[in-house]
Amino acid sequence: MSDLLAGRADMAAGLAVRGADAVGGSVRATLVSHDVPARLGWLHAHRHGRDLLPQLAELAAELDDLDHVVLAGAGGDTLVAEVLAECLGRPLTVLDTADPGPVRAALADRPARTLLVLAARHGLDRTTDAHLRAYRQAWADEGPDAARHVVVVTEPGSELAARADELGAVVIPAEPGVAGPWAALTAFGLVPAALAGAPVAEVLDEAEALTGALDRDRDNPALALGAALGAAPGAGRDTVALVPDGTGLDGLGRWAGALLADATGGRLLPVVAESPDSPGATGPGVLTVGLGGALGAGVGPGVAADVAVNGPLGAHLLAWAYAAATAAVTLRTDPFAAPAAVPADDEPVSGPPSSVEGAIEVYAPGGAPADLTGALRWLLDGLGEREHLVVTAYLDRHADAAVAGLRPLLARAAGRPVTFGWGPRRPEHTDPHGRHLQITGAVTDDLEVPGRPYTFAQLQAAQAAGDRRALSGRERPVLRLHLTERAAGVAQLLETAGRTRT
Repeated sequence: MSDLLAGRADMAAGLAVRGADAVGGSVRATLVSHDVPARLGWLHAHRHGRDLLPQLAELAAELDDLDHVVLAGAGGDTLVAEVLAECLGRPLTVLDTADPGPVRAALADRPARTLLVLAARHGLDRTTDAHLRAYRQAWADEGPDAARHVVVVTEPGSELAARADELGAVVIPAEPGVAGPWAALTAFGLVPAALAGAPVAEVLDEAEALTGALDRDRDNPALALGAALGAAPGAGRDTVALVPDGTGLDGLGRWAGALLADATGGRLLPVVAESPDSPGATGPGVLTVGLGGALGAGVGPGVAADVAVNGPLGAHLLAWAYAAATAAVTLRTDPFAAPAAVPADDEPVSGPPSSVEGAIEVYAPGGAPADLTGALRWLLDGLGEREHLVVTAYLDRHADAAVAGLRPLLARAAGRPVTFGWGPRRPEHTDPHGRHLQITGAVTDDLEVPGRPYTFAQLQAAQAAGDRRALSGRERPVLRLHLTERAAGVAQLLETAGRTRT
């Protein structure tokens, strides 16, 4: 990679990309001419986003007594807003799960002062519909006008827009055809963050300041970053470790990783590392990318990034979208292809566990050892040279947050890339070469879904079962571990993983 990682810096509008050579205009021209302009709406979304600012300011003033902003939605649309609010230091409650724990906690937090933002391109999925139903019941119990408490972000003419009219809710139109992680600078990202008090106008200014550099063949930091990412697999580095450098914007890696996975269709495997010295952050086959807000910063003591990207948040959001599309074109993949279909929720079907150890039920696939340690070792030992482990936890990402510590433990044990995510956030593009560990947990305090014949826990169990069926249909190995008591099960699982070696 010496020809790629030449240690130079490209700077524009306060964004610095160090460790990647700038490239000529051929890739840029290919990107711009790749397809119809509608598929490149994200390139100018920040300008359309500016048109929303007066409406958002007026809406925020009108609803200033509703100081608990809750975003309900699925997929990259909610991730975008969550990362914006997190990086800008504003409180935003995100509901993208059917786990009763976070839903109950959100409902208990000032329902009469809650503003619910529903975000979806088309219609509501079953989980977001359940969130809306639960909130409407809570508001009915307290007596406020439900219509005043709901803001909808959706594409014009969508099923959700029609439903919003029935609710009497405010509708803010989203950029057509731009969704998921590509929608960072559209209404999907801007509206929830702005209503939570984030200075989104500054973010748009930061993105606008970068646009002049995107037209250049050289000294174009986004093009240089895209070239580095696109060249990495040819140099034997198909894993991209996204590492926070301690200078701010720590949550940015989750969004950038989703964007890379979406754009490259599995050619690049993004791994969000906890710190520069975490297992999997460096090593053979890994392109280490440092992310931060302050210019001139490095990455952690004693750990050097192959590529370091520093600058303001708005510049990051535009540059990473441009770079991901550039990398995809370089790798001859379609960055705008529709993601794989998400399996429909269905009733969970499961036989008895293969073993029960402490607070963990083990559901081992055929051919795997029945015990916990043996099943984990089997899962890791089976990882081939181009395979990785995908860990998905259908748990409460607040109350059960400690389970995320599995990622570095298993990465150290496996010596292979390991990703971690919270169900039902399904990174479909990241698992063509993956083996899977799914973690579910018992629910002791379930919650009814008003007007539906199922509970939140049943809905969550159906989502997890649907994922297992879809993965089995693609002949991907899946080990399921069910925690019969969550806190004890998480502690037991971390202890077991810590002493597991391949």
